[in-house]
Amino acid sequence: METLLSAAAAVSGIDGLAGFCDLDDAGALDGLGCFEAVGDGGPGGRPGPVRADRGAPSAYPSARDEATHELELACALVVNAAAAAASLERLVDEHHIDPEGALVFACLLHITGRFEAAQFWWHFGAGAGSRTAAYCLYLAHRRSGEHRDADYWRGQAAHAPDEERPTVAAFDEKQLLPDAARHNLLVQWHSGLAPTLPTALENVINRLVVDGDDEDFGEIPRPSPTLVRDLGRVV
Repeated sequence: METLLSAAAAVSGIDGLAGFCDLDDAGALDGLGCFEAVGDGGPGGRPGPVRADRGAPSAYPSARDEATHELELACALVVNAAAAAASLERLVDEHHIDPEGALVFACLLHITGRFEAAQFWWHFGAGAGSRTAAYCLYLAHRRSGEHRDADYWRGQAAHAPDEERPTVAAFDEKQLLPDAARHNLLVQWHSGLAPTLPTALENVINRLVVDGDDEDFGEIPRPSPTLVRDLGRVV
């Protein structure tokens, strides 16, 4: 019987966007196993890499619309990724502040409509070496018509890493979100809708402590030590 992730792969069009193709060649989008997490189904029903040609609209009214749609896809892929839960858990470990965890947290914030706070955490992740976070910043600035900043972050995303990329976590490790929620993010994206989380999951994010009012990014939610567990409890 087809799994939810296999069904998501059947309707997702991951490789059809030109911007993703360019940076995928450099590996900027695969640090968390984003493409392996929503694949077509390999031996034994296991998901494999997504190499689909179709997806949400092939033409956009404007470059901003295209950037918006690509950013929504990037966020959906990141929170679906094989290593998302483990990365987010490392972010709240005082002994190991993880840049990929900042990326995951930023994408969760973006999906729940906290766009400025998401940019804060993408900056955190990109500054610590996450090229995927840099790519999200490129898309966010392009969406806002901030072309100079967009060009800068695209360059950071395409820059070859100094170290070998970490091994991607296995696909059967603990997932960040329930299967139905992960599946629906991609279904919504493919349907031309902004991906959203179920109310119960969004409420988990809403309950996070907010630190002050940042001059540049406004209110900044902070991940709680129990965030991954709390998200996993929602059914």
